[in-house]
Amino acid sequence: MTSMPPTQLSPTPLSWDQLYDAAARERWVAEPAKRVEAPERTPFERDRARVVHSASLRRLAAKTQVVGPQSDDFVRNRLTHSLEVAQVGRDVAHVLGCHPDVVETAALAHDLGHPPFGHNGERVLDELAADCGGFEGNAQTLRLLTRLEAKSVDAAGRSIGLNLTRATLDACTKYPWRRSEAPDPVGYHSDGSARRGTKFGVYDDDLGVFAWLRQGVPARRRCVEAQVMDFADDVAYCVHDVEDGVVAGRIDLGWLESAEARAEVAQTVRDWYLPDVDADEVEEAYAALRSIGSWPEHPYDGSRPALAALKNLTSDVIGRFCGSVQAATRAAYGSAPLVRHHADLVVPRSTLVEVGLLKGVAAHYVMRADDRLRLMERERELLSELVTALAAAPEKLLAPAFADDLAAAGDDAARLRVVIDQVASLTDASAVDWHAQVVGSSS
Repeated sequence: MTSMPPTQLSPTPLSWDQLYDAAARERWVAEPAKRVEAPERTPFERDRARVVHSASLRRLAAKTQVVGPQSDDFVRNRLTHSLEVAQVGRDVAHVLGCHPDVVETAALAHDLGHPPFGHNGERVLDELAADCGGFEGNAQTLRLLTRLEAKSVDAAGRSIGLNLTRATLDACTKYPWRRSEAPDPVGYHSDGSARRGTKFGVYDDDLGVFAWLRQGVPARRRCVEAQVMDFADDVAYCVHDVEDGVVAGRIDLGWLESAEARAEVAQTVRDWYLPDVDADEVEEAYAALRSIGSWPEHPYDGSRPALAALKNLTSDVIGRFCGSVQAATRAAYGSAPLVRHHADLVVPRSTLVEVGLLKGVAAHYVMRADDRLRLMERERELLSELVTALAAAPEKLLAPAFADDLAAAGDDAARLRVVIDQVASLTDASAVDWHAQVVGSSS
């Protein structure tokens, strides 16, 4: 992430209203004042409450993180992951001076657009949605926040989603560009196939609200709150995926004592996350993590002391990553509050590689496991069959919430988009149930 010139420290502390001006607090559709409203409640607190109470957030409890949410009581699902991202992001925001509610709301919302079966589901929906602009979880998040989630309507009665403030929506925008402007994909999927889907943050169908929320912002520039959310996401999932893998018996950090094992993990890091990382950087990253006092000396045995030790390790690693970024960013910008588009998060290369190494450990030992690859293939078949069946008779099969969208669809591509919206909204379990009812009954 590039650095901008340091922001000068104001001689007196600035209020949130000064740091986030009227444009930042503006909503897509103006709302009348609440009849009953606590005077101290800010627009950003209201944004957070709207996401917390949304149906889309509740559904994350039954969506895959890495291992399916029904497989174990301990492992994370998308909801628990999002709560952990919110906590990490809020802590970083406090130190950097950006609004913690803006960052927390973006963190809570960042995975709302993920379909059933995680990135595996995202991949197959992108292929099936080729005729209507593809599918991308982050673009779907913006669509949910500004259109699909039932909360607010405009003067014509059209759904406008949660009608969040401009600053919050901008913080939720991890990839502020459309598909045609996206960089080429790199890396590999869990089954070893090359990635084909690109990362983008808005469908062409949603460019109106996107242009509004990005008003006055240079193309592709991310606000610092979005950068904090993105970093918190990386930290939470790399640390906690390893923790889940250890508890599930799929990962033993002692395996990394072997130079051969480290070389295999390093190759996964290059394949999946950091194509330019070299062997010496990976070795240095392992040595740095291995030197943490809470790094385990014995295999995990499931006892309370072992679980407590593992929890201490996750806490220490998160603290290490966040402290490194906070210090580097403060060194670049001084002590002024860092908000909106006036700064960039500074992530040292060493931290980037350490995060990448932990991601590589989880990818190598969990996501590339043969049993997981077989399950992923069946998940792709299920979603493909379900989309095909729904697209053949959407008027009969879609949920009532999508009836108006289907009626307003002017062509086959628009109708396909409605079907994709419906399937993306399902949880892992409900996708299986719908498939049994819709596909099973017709086969």
